[in-house]
Amino acid sequence: MKLSSRLSLTQQNALLLVAFLIAFELVTAAAAAYFLMLPMARRSAADLAGLMTLSAQTWSELPPVTRPAFEIELSRAHDLALRAEPPEGAEVPAWREPYLKILVEALSARLGEPVVSSRERVGDKEWLWVSLPAGGGRLSVGLPHSRIGSRPIHALLVSLAGGVLLALFAAWWLARRTTRPLQRLQQAATSLGRGQTPERLPETGPREIAALSRRFNEMAKQVEDLLAARTVLLAGVSHDLRTPLARLRLAVEMLVRRPGPELAAQVEGDIEAMDRLIGDVLTLARGFGHEASQPVALADLLADLVRATPGASGRVQIETPDITLEAPTDALRRILANLLENALRYGGDQPVTLRAGGTDGVCRIGVLDRGPGIPPTELEAVFRPFYRLEASRSASTGGFGLGLAIVRQLAAAQGWQVTLQARTGGGLAAWLELPLQQAGQTR
Repeated sequence: MKLSSRLSLTQQNALLLVAFLIAFELVTAAAAAYFLMLPMARRSAADLAGLMTLSAQTWSELPPVTRPAFEIELSRAHDLALRAEPPEGAEVPAWREPYLKILVEALSARLGEPVVSSRERVGDKEWLWVSLPAGGGRLSVGLPHSRIGSRPIHALLVSLAGGVLLALFAAWWLARRTTRPLQRLQQAATSLGRGQTPERLPETGPREIAALSRRFNEMAKQVEDLLAARTVLLAGVSHDLRTPLARLRLAVEMLVRRPGPELAAQVEGDIEAMDRLIGDVLTLARGFGHEASQPVALADLLADLVRATPGASGRVQIETPDITLEAPTDALRRILANLLENALRYGGDQPVTLRAGGTDGVCRIGVLDRGPGIPPTELEAVFRPFYRLEASRSASTGGFGLGLAIVRQLAAAQGWQVTLQARTGGGLAAWLELPLQQAGQTR
């Protein structure tokens, strides 16, 4: 089915509301008619039947001279008429109102015999006549159709028509109230799909709409951060590749004129640096998938990490209880390796401490050094790709500025948190926090 041939939200709401309202009206009308209107109609018909039979008996017992006055008063007070003879040319009534049928049944029950009824039009009014016993004969008692007054069929039709109009208005109002935030969401999603920066959606209205708007705003912020990171990555790579490429170009020219092992070693070093840069950029650009957790003895992991890190033996102290973690091993090792390499690089000749412990539902692993540290205003900025405190941008003195960015992104992918803090007495403390529900028991 084509999208244009589908019903709009307003049309769907209108049809559903009209259907439900009609069903509700019918059920309500049936319940009101059976439990309320029918008992009232029977009681009213019984009272009217008693009045009609009493009027006929009273008329027959009155002196003939007073009967005209009685008929006038009966017509004025109760809208009833009396005739000694049945109406001429009367027709058998085909009354549509249930009340008139109930009235004839009430008269038959009161008299104990079937009551003959007839219909006659007098002027612009339609009359119902019934033949009732009066004294030794019979008397016709009549009432106009207008005396009944109630019109249940008309009431039901008017109620249904009003309900349909109200349902259509309610559907339009509800659909408009619902579609306005959806239309804003559609426009914002279209802008986001075109690479534009959409305006933030108002996080108001019903709970579901507010939650949807909040989630879209978060997604738009993530997309903006991703686009900004992509721009930073491209700019950083292009900038940091120019220096080794310039050295390679110079080395190639010198190799042609005067080849030597020193120039070859320089070329190889530049190629390795470029390869590391490209590898780090690809790692950061691809992101990190979720790695399966497995039991990890933290003390053994830290000891293996120290042995595998160049220059760490003799400088790194391990302070950790016997903790077994349920965590992704590769992700944990890479985060700690990057933090340890930074501590060894910037910590001078001072010792580095690997410290771990579990408190308040969190397992904390720290890499602590006694280097120059990081200014408090820069503690969060150093996690940005290619951000470096050392301004020379030399890979030999300060790296490429991707290590902490990779650490932050890898930790976020696992649901962990990495923070940097200044140490009392100088230096820097890098802490990795893991929820204890991922950890086994501490012995």
